[in-house]
Amino acid sequence: MAKKHQGSARICEVFDLGLMAYDQAWNLQKALVDQLKTQSQPDKLLLVEHPPVYTLGQGATQENLKFSPQTAPYPLFQIERGGEVTHHCPGQLVGYPILNLKHYQPDLHWYLRQLEEVVIGTLAHFGIQGERLLGLTGVWVRGGSGPNSSGQDHHYKLAAIGIKVSRWITMHGFALNVCPDLRGFEHIVPCGIAHKPVGSMAQFRPGLKVEDVKPVILAQFEEVFKVVLEV
Repeated sequence: MAKKHQGSARICEVFDLGLMAYDQAWNLQKALVDQLKTQSQPDKLLLVEHPPVYTLGQGATQENLKFSPQTAPYPLFQIERGGEVTHHCPGQLVGYPILNLKHYQPDLHWYLRQLEEVVIGTLAHFGIQGERLLGLTGVWVRGGSGPNSSGQDHHYKLAAIGIKVSRWITMHGFALNVCPDLRGFEHIVPCGIAHKPVGSMAQFRPGLKVEDVKPVILAQFEEVFKVVLEV
């Protein structure tokens, strides 16, 4: 865990949910958001892995599905976050911050960049250079190895980010591919971006597991958001 900040740093409670069904974690987020809107209490950060599932953001097009919604290989949810379709599965570390941005910066672009910074710092800890790409949300890594690379130099998307903010209370968040089975992404156009493949940290650091990454992402979250985490 990162060194705790001095002074009036905001408290953020961490909940490690392990492997949890998507709809169960979704309902928990909504309940926590409602609480934070009406009660004075610490912010929350949920860490979770999901069984295989697809989610479509608000206003997302089904053209990015390579299957009929009636014959989806895994459960399919239309949810209230921004962005297009994505895939969650074991081996992917998902973070759902439930934060009141009035206590940070009430600025959605700032918040998205902060989430990216948490991921970039986490990757750097493992010697992986994460990058932002102009005009796109998420974190990429340049590399020439991995599924269907044909030896070419690609930017692999290692982290997807999609949020919902209501009355400056956040939900949804980031999904970092640590060591997932990437085949589930072959059934969609991830985030609606057809020309950039999805990758994982394990491509660059074989043997890496979600449990290795959790303490690092917590330390980065604490540092970037200048909070004190309570686990």
